[in-house]
Amino acid sequence: MKSSKKIYILAALFFIGGFLYLLFSSISETSLYFLNVSEALATGKKNIKRIRLFGKVGNDIKMNGDYLEFSILDKKDPSKKITTIYHGNKPDTFGVGSEVIVEGEMKNGIFFASQLMTKCPSKYKKRTQ
Repeated sequence: MKSSKKIYILAALFFIGGFLYLLFSSISETSLYFLNVSEALATGKKNIKRIRLFGKVGNDIKMNGDYLEFSILDKKDPSKKITTIYHGNKPDTFGVGSEVIVEGEMKNGIFFASQLMTKCPSKYKKRTQ
């Protein structure tokens, strides 16, 4: 085999290998677990990175300076809950019993949310005329 063909083959293999590395590393960095409270507690892990958690807001909402502290309850089993801390603006529809999705990470059994989204109940109720 000529040396110029070897160089092209090596360059192609290097390019393909680099492309595959970038593809798989970007997929693993952007992947998120989407769990309800029961599923998150069932993992048995006190620390979970990059997770979306959904449930209902408990009745223990506290505004502590620049952060919001509350519990997220499992929709099917309200006895299961995770304490959540969120730094940011409180959505208008946020309140006791609101359905929420929070994104962040769990450290030592406490969920630190970087994003907080609420479901707007009026958009999902059947309108009567």
